[in-house]
Amino acid sequence: MDISRDEQRVLHTLAQGGNIHALKNGKGRIVAVECYNRDGWRMTNCTMFLFRKLRNRKAIASADGQPYRITRRGLGLVRAEVDNR
Repeated sequence: MDISRDEQRVLHTLAQGGNIHALKNGKGRIVAVECYNRDGWRMTNCTMFLFRKLRNRKAIASADGQPYRITRRGLGLVRAEVDNR
């Protein structure tokens, strides 16, 4: 399955240990998302549209109210990148 460049960036960040925090309104609906890498820096390219696409593809999931993390399916979708660390 082909995924966009922004989806690749977010999935790669999640695969390295990042997570996505869902911000909810009073009724429990998700109104905004914030994506953080493993160092705690916030990514700006993770939008609600991108979040919904990844969740519909079952590439990310949340368990027991925890932040969203990458799933095994998401790990299969992400391509390897050279890490400059």
